[in-house]
Amino acid sequence: MGIVETLTNWTGSISGFLWSAPLAFTLLGAGLIISVTLKFVQFRGFKHGIELISGKYDKPEHEGAITHFQALSAALSATIGTGNIVGVAEAIYWGGPGAIFWMWLTALFGMAIKFTSCTLAQKFRKIDPDGYVRGGPMYYIEMGLGPKFKFLAIIFAVFTALAAFGTGNMAQANSVSNALSGLVYGNLVDASDFWFKLIVGIVLAFLIGLVIIGGIKRIGQVASRIVPLMSVFYVTGSLIIIFMHLDMAAAAIQLIFKSAFRPDAVTGGMAGSAFIIVLRHGVARGIFSNESGLGTAPMAHAAAKTDKPVREGLVAMLGPFIDTIVICSMTAVIIIMTRDWTVVHGPELTSYAFNSFIPHWGHVIVSIGLAFFAFSTVISWSYYGEKGFEYLFGREKRLIYRWIFLMFIPLGASIKIKLVWNLCDIGNALMALPNLIALLLLLPLIHRLSRDYFKEYKGYKKQR
Repeated sequence: MGIVETLTNWTGSISGFLWSAPLAFTLLGAGLIISVTLKFVQFRGFKHGIELISGKYDKPEHEGAITHFQALSAALSATIGTGNIVGVAEAIYWGGPGAIFWMWLTALFGMAIKFTSCTLAQKFRKIDPDGYVRGGPMYYIEMGLGPKFKFLAIIFAVFTALAAFGTGNMAQANSVSNALSGLVYGNLVDASDFWFKLIVGIVLAFLIGLVIIGGIKRIGQVASRIVPLMSVFYVTGSLIIIFMHLDMAAAAIQLIFKSAFRPDAVTGGMAGSAFIIVLRHGVARGIFSNESGLGTAPMAHAAAKTDKPVREGLVAMLGPFIDTIVICSMTAVIIIMTRDWTVVHGPELTSYAFNSFIPHWGHVIVSIGLAFFAFSTVISWSYYGEKGFEYLFGREKRLIYRWIFLMFIPLGASIKIKLVWNLCDIGNALMALPNLIALLLLLPLIHRLSRDYFKEYKGYKKQR
């Protein structure tokens, strides 16, 4: 057994332990507690969140570096990534159609979690004299909970800096190199040309470097252009397939609900163990896709221009809805419509599904979408990892992290996918734990901020 196979098995065991039922239920439980405490803010504040990204409440004089829309775009550019194409395929391949139900539930509760974390990021952000913004879980843990909890902030920063190499770097590069290799060589099932993938990784690293050198302002500007374009492109292609086969799409959705609680009825496995597998892969892939609970998005939303922390929380909570409820669902329905989701996995499974309904062109939609998604994801995750590194070693050292981050992109483009996904799951779990602890401890503060803001907002509406 080679080194890669050994590492794959070893990391797989760790990933399986971390993402077993206890952690999955912890994430869902935290989301439920926050949702109930905040009176399901993800539903009652949804419309106002849309109003905010329209620019209606933007004021240039507010402190910050980017607008509400640019902050959401920067966060979405990290979440609308390979998780929407590859993560969904992996969830269905390993957990069956029922895993998608748990992805949906993770997203709905995740909206409340993201509201909480991004409101706190605004509340406890630091702005240097030159306008440089520092914010995120590290700061609301340290400043909100006090010095005795700083160890949690350090743990989060360490695993953010490390997880960025998996979730936001190698997984993205790996997926796009596989997809483009299949597109160029016309072999969707076994796209394994090492040198081509390595070249793709080098080119991707060069392009990413051109963007991240400009910091969050450049990232926000690029993301606000790429995210709408890539989303419309992929959603349009998906809707064409779904509307051409509405009866099959309806059957696929029924199968998702049927197998969410009775996976044995679909897979033929034992009920208890099958349910745990479905739950684990649904929640893990859901977290990978929309990043709710990880604490990444607060680092982008902390830079938004606003004097009302709750406003940025309302903007941020739209992310999981767009990412998972809309885009991931389209990928999932199309894969399940084939009734053959175990033939291959990773990006090849999504390409196979799209090609089944749009011969010769389906895989082109997936490959182009994946290239855009991966590019934008790496851009934002470089910023997240840099923020963790900056918290640990200081602002003046952040360029060191950028160079190391760029060097890992070609590596990720050319190694085996299972090892990459195992590393992602481990990193995500170790980020989520300290962040969730802080969110639950700071929930009374969020409840007061939310209550006061909505009272003020209702008064403003009555005056109009």
